[in-house]
Amino acid sequence: MRGIPSLITDIRKNVFTEVARMAYAGGDYTNAEDLPYKIVPGDQPLHRESIFLERAIAGERVRLAMGLGIRPIQTRSLMTEGMDAAAVAEQYYEPPLINIIPYACHACPTNQYKVTVGCQNCLAASCQQVCPKGAISFVNGRSHIDPDKCIRCGKCAKACPYHAIIHLERPCQASCGMDAIGCDEHGKATINQDKCVACGQCLVSCPFGAIVDKGQIFQVIQSILKGDKVIAIVAPAFIGQFSGMVSPGKLVTAMKMLGFDSVVEVAIGADMCTIEEAKDFLEKVPGEQDYMATSCCPAWHSMIGKLFPSESKKISMTLTPMVFTARLMKKEHPGCKVVFVGPCAAKKLEAIRADIRSDVDFVLTFEELMGMFEAKEIDFAALEESEGLNEGTGAGRGFAVAGGVAQAVTNLVNETHPDLEVKTARAEGLRDCRKLMMMAKAGKYNGYLLEGMACPGGCIAGAGTLADPAKSVAMLNKYKSEATMKVATETPYQDSLDLLHY
Repeated sequence: MRGIPSLITDIRKNVFTEVARMAYAGGDYTNAEDLPYKIVPGDQPLHRESIFLERAIAGERVRLAMGLGIRPIQTRSLMTEGMDAAAVAEQYYEPPLINIIPYACHACPTNQYKVTVGCQNCLAASCQQVCPKGAISFVNGRSHIDPDKCIRCGKCAKACPYHAIIHLERPCQASCGMDAIGCDEHGKATINQDKCVACGQCLVSCPFGAIVDKGQIFQVIQSILKGDKVIAIVAPAFIGQFSGMVSPGKLVTAMKMLGFDSVVEVAIGADMCTIEEAKDFLEKVPGEQDYMATSCCPAWHSMIGKLFPSESKKISMTLTPMVFTARLMKKEHPGCKVVFVGPCAAKKLEAIRADIRSDVDFVLTFEELMGMFEAKEIDFAALEESEGLNEGTGAGRGFAVAGGVAQAVTNLVNETHPDLEVKTARAEGLRDCRKLMMMAKAGKYNGYLLEGMACPGGCIAGAGTLADPAKSVAMLNKYKSEATMKVATETPYQDSLDLLHY
């Protein structure tokens, strides 16, 4: 549902805006109790059966946006409980990252076949004829499915000439490539956190907005107000995310108005990642290992670790673009705070890894950044252009689109080894990524470079994006073509690579 304006996107924006506005105002944060009333004003419900329910959900959204946990429904506690701990100028996040607000969940039907009014009571009765369990009868001139006999094979839906039988799936469950979504005794969705890799696909698929990720807006602003030198490193997928045609130069201006000291594009880290992954591939495939998987997508990386642990060692050991860029900033600006701004929910999990948390202080999605812009009432149309983001190559910017990582690595290998054919295979969405890895494990991709992206379309369609992915891809390709440097080896930061490993 990304790129489709809805009540859910409005609610999320309002929550992020109010949290950011409160943070910038400073002072006594006990007034956070008033935020649900700002987010859900008036005395009539806007979209649920009760305004009290709407405000209760808004309160949990506020807590999650501040990095706090959901309160247990069975005990009384203030919405501000734990807020003192969250009001810090440092990373604040307690797992789990992806949460379901139980009383916001609609308890959607799970894997059911249902006959609609489209049934014509036809003489062929194809649905009945193909049912292997005799679950279909005709009642009052319409096909009827006995749920106790139905095995959900779907043959009836395929056989109906009027397409009158539909398959009902829980959207969050259907979108989860890790099969991490289940339900409780009341039919409410639950997440198996042992399986979850925080890709966020359930978050953007829930039509009731019941699934929410935790954020660090509050902590980022605390760091800015404290006077820290806060540097924003921005993923190339930003293009097209803010008010349509906002230029890189205007984005830099707007972010400095928020209090960021400087803005750097993560494409420079992608260039360094390309150089190292090309080196890894040339050194290890097929000698040390039969194939190599790219390392950039944290959800893809986690999926391999959870489901294919024996294959984990075949993931490139290079750092991700986020980490390369963050470490470069830490080297160039000792004592600074680094905020990764991007499209990805899973980057929040990557950033709290023990070996990375000293490099990346905070992670914001584009959605959360938009809330900060709204809080400061920034009018993009009135902004002056700052110097744009010009240090990344076209290859580095291309990481944002599915296939871009493999293409960048392949081009670089071909540049240095023109006679070497680099065979590639890629998958988008975790279900297809799983299929790709099953085939790789079975020896079907020997000698290959494998690219996996948890989000269909790549980072440009991540859970934290705002724009229509199809339009964003077109704008990203244009942005990529405008880069003055085209291939990774043109980056001025190549000589810094050895300094960033520790």
